[in-house]
Amino acid sequence: MISELNKSEYYKCKALINEEGLLESKAVIEGENHGRIFVNDPIAPSSGFIWLGSNNGFIFIGNEDNEEFNLELNHFFNTIIKTDALKVDMTAFEAIGNHSKWNKTIKKVFGENVNGYNQRVYELQKDDYRKQNEPVIEQGYEVRKITKNILENKGHLTYENIGFLHSKLLEFWTSFERFLHYGHGYMVFYENEIVSVCFSGVVAGNVHGIDIETLEHHQGKKLAQKAAHSFVQDCIDNHITPYWDCMEINESSVSVAESIGFKNTFNYSWYSITFE
Repeated sequence: MISELNKSEYYKCKALINEEGLLESKAVIEGENHGRIFVNDPIAPSSGFIWLGSNNGFIFIGNEDNEEFNLELNHFFNTIIKTDALKVDMTAFEAIGNHSKWNKTIKKVFGENVNGYNQRVYELQKDDYRKQNEPVIEQGYEVRKITKNILENKGHLTYENIGFLHSKLLEFWTSFERFLHYGHGYMVFYENEIVSVCFSGVVAGNVHGIDIETLEHHQGKKLAQKAAHSFVQDCIDNHITPYWDCMEINESSVSVAESIGFKNTFNYSWYSITFE
């Protein structure tokens, strides 16, 4: 029977994730980022999944060949999980294996015709950083570190779209205080509008997963690349490893990561599944 763990019990799942697995699973289990964990056995779990607090993704962990657990999964998702998902307007979800053996099981459980996508994961080491590729941005745009004063919209300069920054951070963090304590980030602004952000979306130990976005009407000006350089330099100065996760077909994101010096460390697949 599938059961949900209390947060105080998440430590029981540490043995279920592989060292080269996804940063998000480590971050939830270690308590830096929020999420929910469901397992086959609350006393001694051997299989389970993590419902990421940041979006509609589910990461499957542990033994992918647990027949009793796997037989219950489809019904559990289309009853228990679906009920909670519909409360936040989720009609579909992403299924990801924390190791590649889960790919076959996900298809078997949810249907061979689920849509699959390839994802690339990059990390950056200090000696690989290409500072010389930092772009010069157009006059009028400025980069600033995200601080408490900015989040409170205080000071000599306030931002008319502060809600954009707030909503981005709260996709990943339960509070601005937790973000400021565990993560860091940079933004690009033009006049009194925040137009691009790059920040720690996921944190596990000294590894920080990057979330990055530029408003559509300011794209094509290398603003995200500029913000990413500021973020990376801050990571290097503080002995933090930046982690970049993007879709294989997202050529612009791949190009930015590689121009900064990120190295592709592993790839994985994820599947888009609609609730029945």
